[in-house]
Amino acid sequence: MIPEEFQIAEEIHQKTYLINGELRQWTGETSPVISTISSTKEYAHTVLGSIPNMGEPEAMEALDAALASYNKGQGVWPTMKVKDRIECMEAFVKKMEQKREIVVKLLMWEIGKSKPDSYKEFDRTVEYIYDTIEEYKQLDRSCAKFQKHDGVYAHIRRGPLGVVLCLGPYNYPLNETFALLIPAIIMGNTTIFKPAKNGVLLITPLLEAFQSSFPKGVVNVLFGRGRAVAAPIMKTGKVDVLALIGNSKSANALQEQHPKSNRLRLVLGLEAKNPAIVLPDADLDLTINECISGTLSFNGQRCTALKVIYVHEDLKEEFLKRFAEKVDKLKFGNPWDDGAQLTPLPEPDKPAYIQELLDDALAKGAKLMNKKGGKHFDNYIWPAVLYPVSKDMKVYQEEQFGPIIPVLSFKDIEEPLDDMAESNYGQQVSLFGKDVYTLSPLIDTLANLVCRVNLNSSCQRGPDVYPFTGRKDSAQATLSVHDALRSFSIRTFVAFKDNDLNNETVEQLLEAKVSNFLSTDYIL
Repeated sequence: MIPEEFQIAEEIHQKTYLINGELRQWTGETSPVISTISSTKEYAHTVLGSIPNMGEPEAMEALDAALASYNKGQGVWPTMKVKDRIECMEAFVKKMEQKREIVVKLLMWEIGKSKPDSYKEFDRTVEYIYDTIEEYKQLDRSCAKFQKHDGVYAHIRRGPLGVVLCLGPYNYPLNETFALLIPAIIMGNTTIFKPAKNGVLLITPLLEAFQSSFPKGVVNVLFGRGRAVAAPIMKTGKVDVLALIGNSKSANALQEQHPKSNRLRLVLGLEAKNPAIVLPDADLDLTINECISGTLSFNGQRCTALKVIYVHEDLKEEFLKRFAEKVDKLKFGNPWDDGAQLTPLPEPDKPAYIQELLDDALAKGAKLMNKKGGKHFDNYIWPAVLYPVSKDMKVYQEEQFGPIIPVLSFKDIEEPLDDMAESNYGQQVSLFGKDVYTLSPLIDTLANLVCRVNLNSSCQRGPDVYPFTGRKDSAQATLSVHDALRSFSIRTFVAFKDNDLNNETVEQLLEAKVSNFLSTDYIL
């Protein structure tokens, strides 16, 4: 029984899209939005509604609007005072907060995220926006001054880069998407934003807030397939920044379509194969709890999820027994069910993919360690704990992004270290142990292989004030409240030699308060 407050009363056929400050109505072809959650007693996918199936003409209109809004750096938004841009962002987030319930409901239906995690994603995103505003104020305060070296004064600030194409992921369609979009906007860039294929309807309640909070052309929102919308935009060479959270295949394909890729700033959050390393002296109670949340929070559909576990030979039997038992005791249910730890997979073909990985591993010598592992439901496949896993198995080689957990054992710590060094990825690692003389050299090495070493803790992105990045194929640029503002901007400055003419001219400029760039005004 679906609680009344979480029922979808009627299908949402999204016809509205945002270009050049106008909420336009779509009259062309549409694509259905499907939920794998059933709304009937007999299982069937639920049609939530539909979205516009846009193509190159709409993509070009959005690009033209963003270019006109930036206007070769002369537009209202890129030249606006920092204080005024902040006021626009504050107006937006206040309007966004009013849409909490509908966005959370759509998060649950569209991607199967649990009720607590859906509320957390919304609230965390709002907090991220407020933190970004405060960080931008601090950044501007630090720039409200002049420096002097070798007889030359400089007034250094951060300026926008131009037009940003923003493509978000389905697993965090609000939080991770806005972790790109919000800093890009507030730094004075103009943007074209296409939501992910899953988690798309939940953006629509925010269109009016975007439209009414920012000058025309600053935010343009399109719907459709990436290759139909994003590819034509990239081919023009008029995009200055590609901001994408997804996979490296998509990122590479889009980069290659840009005719001047040397000019393209990249802000990318891509795949990861984050390992857990369990040392002989690890606290097993803590380790198992952390590995459960690390591997199976949101069904493992997180780039920060633990995707492979290395357990020392001395602990492997006890670890596997207790870990497998705990996996089988997890509660499966719909997102609004109290205590649901496992929820429906939003991609209809994901169970078949997980089964393919499972079959491949079993054929190559792995064993299923938990009794429920691989059991199929209408919209789910129970997490499979596999051991022993070898390097020729697909589940070792690929980022599984779902409920299947490969486990390897090791005698020599060099084994997992060598695997990490050879990996295409380098985002995070979880290290479980207590002996400081063992941990110290490992931390020193791991810090050079990944960008976050989690001690006796599962991998995660937050808190958002901390750097979020990766090595190799895992990321390009750094996303945190602090770093994202810098990723979407560039240092630029006014310089002048120390002489009477220049000093008098600059003093008059400051007194006139006509220039929005050359200013020592202090934002409180």
